[in-house]
Amino acid sequence: MERTLVVLKPDAIARGIAGEIITRLERAGLKIIGLKMLAPGEEHYHHHYETIGKLISRRGEDVYRRNADFMESGPVIAMAVEGVQAVATVRKMVGETEPHKASPGTIRGDYAHMTIDHANDKELGLPNLVHASADPEEAKAEIEHWFSKEELYSYKTAHQHLTQ
Repeated sequence: MERTLVVLKPDAIARGIAGEIITRLERAGLKIIGLKMLAPGEEHYHHHYETIGKLISRRGEDVYRRNADFMESGPVIAMAVEGVQAVATVRKMVGETEPHKASPGTIRGDYAHMTIDHANDKELGLPNLVHASADPEEAKAEIEHWFSKEELYSYKTAHQHLTQ
């Protein structure tokens, strides 16, 4: 089974839709193997966005700074989820990074609306509700960064008990 990281961003928490997003992931057949609410600081986000994701290298310090400031504006919920092609499944469910381009039926398409241009004009991070790992290698590094081995659980879902 493949694993991926999902982070519900401060806007998802502030809007009270974390439960809805978690429910959608579970209903798609993804198994939550780690879950916690936390408020990471600059060092944590720098490692996540630059050491792992190369955001500064790809998009510049200004984009990183706005994004990190946004992420530090409130608590987040980090989840490690597991399933068949978990990375691709989550990314499909989340939708396009820029919310106004996300298709209806995706998390961002249904719940977010801000454009990158608007966020840039206001010098804000983009409130797009969810971070999802880009590929399996990134997912592995991100899960190791956000969770200790003791915080990840192996168990059978009710469905697995019936089919295995």
